[in-house]
Amino acid sequence: MNACAKPILVVDDDPAMRVALTESLKSLGYMTQMASSGEDALARLNEKPVAAILTDMQMSGMSGIDLFHTVSKRNPKIPVIIMSAHGTIDTAVSAMKLGVLDYLVKPFSQERLLEVIKKSSSVGASPATSADSEKRSSFSMRSNPRVILTKDLGMLKLLKMAEVVASSDATIFIEGESGTGKELLARFVHEHSPRAHRPFIAINCAAVPENLLESELFGYEKGAFTGAITRKPGKFELANTGTILLDEVSEMHISLQAKLLRVLQEKEVDSVGGREPIPLDIRVIATTNRPILKEVEAGRFREDLYYRLNVFPLHIPPLRDRMADIPMLAEYFVKKVADRNNSTSQEISHDALSLLMLRGWRGNVREMENIMERATLLAQGGVILPEHLEATVTMVATSPAQPVSPPQGATNHGFGAITLWEAERNLILGTLEKLNENRTHAAKSLGISIRTLRNKLKEYRGDIAGDDEEEAGVTTAIGKIFPVAQQGGV
Repeated sequence: MNACAKPILVVDDDPAMRVALTESLKSLGYMTQMASSGEDALARLNEKPVAAILTDMQMSGMSGIDLFHTVSKRNPKIPVIIMSAHGTIDTAVSAMKLGVLDYLVKPFSQERLLEVIKKSSSVGASPATSADSEKRSSFSMRSNPRVILTKDLGMLKLLKMAEVVASSDATIFIEGESGTGKELLARFVHEHSPRAHRPFIAINCAAVPENLLESELFGYEKGAFTGAITRKPGKFELANTGTILLDEVSEMHISLQAKLLRVLQEKEVDSVGGREPIPLDIRVIATTNRPILKEVEAGRFREDLYYRLNVFPLHIPPLRDRMADIPMLAEYFVKKVADRNNSTSQEISHDALSLLMLRGWRGNVREMENIMERATLLAQGGVILPEHLEATVTMVATSPAQPVSPPQGATNHGFGAITLWEAERNLILGTLEKLNENRTHAAKSLGISIRTLRNKLKEYRGDIAGDDEEEAGVTTAIGKIFPVAQQGGV
């Protein structure tokens, strides 16, 4: 039997589905218990503890979401997994926002079931190791070397929503500033979709000249125009059965947007000079770095096309709103340079990290990668210091907080840098402000305990510390926010 000593509670009002899930879990080595409704599940929880709950979304009487709410109030440590049909994906996404551990979109494979149950076991059965925790805090492509690294709660929720919608064929519209990783997110969706082993074709609508974009997208037939000496399939045709990414679609000329709208509506494409339309079975993902509604209001982007593309919107936050990610990303890019040059990864000084934490990052993750590569080369194998960063860019502090005198002994090292104490203070206060002074959520986002947060606030602004509610032995904020000196890589 599986190492998980407690049973998994399977809740479904469909007897056949309930038995099938139970037998499947038993074949994987798990103990199980069945419940025919949410009310029945709550009664069984009173009788015997469980390792996790696997519940259907739509049931007569208490729904899966209602069951989750009740269970989370009674025992928030019990992982809850929701099962949903394709028609309830939006509800599943809302459930993920509320704190449901994971989802299963029907129909699902036994491999997918095992993957989710293993995750619930690591959460509910025993404390995770630091390595497991780090693994869960970053999402990676299953078959692609490019990764999306994040510890930010907002980004983690975004990736979970992307994983939810990946199982459907819904058109996705990704908005975000340049350099935030919109194409990476599009590939993430593709790699987690049923089309993962089909083509993924990307075209940058801003990089192709206007007079060539139509033939690039839709293709052309031999003899369609002067110079068309052979037939050329377009990107839509090449991506058939897979996924097409229309990168920076807002740059497309208004006249071509009408043709694109027809392709999306009819699911067929007319090549230039072609006699018959070519049917398509395709997933469409579009991205933009512009405020798209303003483009619609200005008449530069068709409103009907916007609504056709914006079936499921995803917005990637800028790096300046993901401050907890900055140390991890800085380490990752330094290690990437070291691996490319077959050398040892360099450390980043705390003062250098202070500069990185306070930068505006107008170019986001792409800008950080360039800066860290140049700084790594300038450091010549030594510790990366503030001067190695200042030699490449002018660092600009973005925190709106008023200047505060650091504690005695804290020093400013010049180059526009701030002290580690100030960087930590700005991060904690900024996170609190972002979360409307909700200390519980702020502590979770920062990876620290409530007690540590209270002590820090007492130090920074004289808040009165409350009773010690958390157990001893938790890591401090500084170790979580600036782990570079203790850890050699990502």
